[in-house]
Amino acid sequence: MTKGIKIVTIGGGSSYTPELVEGFIKRYDELPIRELWLVDIPEGQEKLNIVGALAKRMVEKAGLPIEVHLTLDRRAALKDADFVTTQFRVGLLDARAKDERIPLKYGVIGQETNGPGGLFKGLRTIPVILEICKDIEELCPDAWLINFTNPAGMVTEAVLRYSNIRKVVGLCNVPIGMRMGIAKALDVDASRVQVDFAGLNHMVYGLNVYLDGVSVLPQVVEAMADPSNAMTMKNISGLSWEPDFLRGLGVIPCGYHRYYYKTSEMLAEELEAAETKGTRAEVVKQVEKELFELYKDPNLAIKPPQLEKRGGAYYSDAACNLINSIYNDKRDIQPVNTRNNGAIASIEDDSAVEVNCVITKEGPKPIAVGDLPVAVRGLVQQIKSFERVAAEAAVTGDYNKALLAMTINPLVPTDKIAKEILDEMLEAHKEYLPQFFQPVEA
Repeated sequence: MTKGIKIVTIGGGSSYTPELVEGFIKRYDELPIRELWLVDIPEGQEKLNIVGALAKRMVEKAGLPIEVHLTLDRRAALKDADFVTTQFRVGLLDARAKDERIPLKYGVIGQETNGPGGLFKGLRTIPVILEICKDIEELCPDAWLINFTNPAGMVTEAVLRYSNIRKVVGLCNVPIGMRMGIAKALDVDASRVQVDFAGLNHMVYGLNVYLDGVSVLPQVVEAMADPSNAMTMKNISGLSWEPDFLRGLGVIPCGYHRYYYKTSEMLAEELEAAETKGTRAEVVKQVEKELFELYKDPNLAIKPPQLEKRGGAYYSDAACNLINSIYNDKRDIQPVNTRNNGAIASIEDDSAVEVNCVITKEGPKPIAVGDLPVAVRGLVQQIKSFERVAAEAAVTGDYNKALLAMTINPLVPTDKIAKEILDEMLEAHKEYLPQFFQPVEA
């Protein structure tokens, strides 16, 4: 009998964890997990205990021999792990609220993974993920790191560039959400729909769409042009597209593209929301409060449907399918963040891209798409430059590089505004950015 699989989830106290546990339970026949370790930090201990107790009840209800361990000791958890999943937020939701509110003061979009907010989430997150990578190298060198922590593209880029780990895959629920949205717009079962995804995380395009193997791209473009098919996520406004713009674009944008193609409308909506119901982080805080009250119920032994309000739909399906496919060498096709290796011609081979891959026990093998259409190529390259420079700033604590990253992001209008936002955000997040505040060595 095999010893079974050991999975470690860093950020185990997340409200998303029950979704992950449900996914593992559903796949137990193929994915015999023996141990699931949920790891968190002292500030997250209360949530970890609540979520952990629910996870144990879910496993018990399913009658499965999965041991659920809760710990604040990351190194103890990582020993001999087979898979490590990361889903953490440095500075918790309070940091996200600052990422969203501060840029708005300067008339710039404040968002978790795009623009100044995305930059600062990366600056806070990358040093932590690189520390985790060092622990993985030492304690479970054969483990796969499955990163769901945002900004997933920039984090994957940093791991590929600044750690010795090669078994890393970045994961996002946007492509799966797009495929589900397309299936709904076509009124067909999602299993019949295949999409050629290529681009970057939160900057991915559907280059072609197939229904039962036949291209239906023009049909999908027309469906998207219909305002009733918003095709977006819980955390992004479903502002309708200009139909003629979509026809001109000729590929399928993701929900996050609204920040780039509809900047002033999205900004106006964010400013209004910040005044009335609060920023997305503030809304999520309330949603989480309600979720954790539900999770406390000793009679609850399933993932509650209210979790869908949180914005992470299909997260567990994406994560569990990926782990299942690596473990069982399934060789199916999934869109993930991985090393480009020539898949997209106009991006360096050693950079992270989000692209369809064949998932094998050696990891993702990216499927070459050639070059991106000229209409989207420049924006993708600009965001890749931003991610590269931002990752370098996160690792080195170089103020000038951070300012450069902020300024080359298309959502920031001028270098002067970039500097003002940078200075205020550095001060606001000081405790999570020690690399920018250490005395310079002679």
